[in-house]
Amino acid sequence: MSVRGVKYQGLSLRLADIGVEQSADNLRNKVNKGIMGADLLMQILYVLKARPVDAALIEEILTDFDDTKG
Repeated sequence: MSVRGVKYQGLSLRLADIGVEQSADNLRNKVNKGIMGADLLMQILYVLKARPVDAALIEEILTDFDDTKG
């Protein structure tokens, strides 16, 4: 967020643009407590354009995750 110059209110608005309703306070709490779900993390990465997110990338991430559990 800091690299992109986005504050929590701006992040909330960007998420709302893709249909994800999260208040700025709620986002701040989730980030600070480290209790964010993977789905929200992926949505945040998408709206921040941190890295291209597509189905192939998600599949790769999940495969890597499964490999570390095994």
